[in-house]
Amino acid sequence: MREIGKRTQRPTGEPRPPTPEERKWVEKMAQHPTRIPKGVFRYRSHEEANRDWEKWHVEQVVELADRRQR
Repeated sequence: MREIGKRTQRPTGEPRPPTPEERKWVEKMAQHPTRIPKGVFRYRSHEEANRDWEKWHVEQVVELADRRQR
């Protein structure tokens, strides 16, 4: 049998600190506004959940369009 490459074990123990690029990405994502409220939602049906999801996304699209027109 022919062997190509070798698997290496991932290091265990404490994780490494984030790189500067990873820190920049986290900071950028933290500034991104979301229109979906935080929390746990329980719905009686998929249709009810989809209605909320669509409402939140429509609100976000309208807000972004308003910002671009200014």
